[in-house]
Amino acid sequence: MLGWSLTFLIVALIAGALGFGGIAGASVGIAQMLFVLFLGLFVVTLIARMVRH
Repeated sequence: MLGWSLTFLIVALIAGALGFGGIAGASVGIAQMLFVLFLGLFVVTLIARMVRH
């Protein structure tokens, strides 16, 4: 998932540099959503690992 987040971030940066505002905004939104999801899963995994050991 982190790979998808980084991909959308790169697409957003390129689209923003070329002046495609709508595409850049959508890509940033998707990248942010995937990053938050990845971060949440990471925290859940850390908590589960602490509880297990």
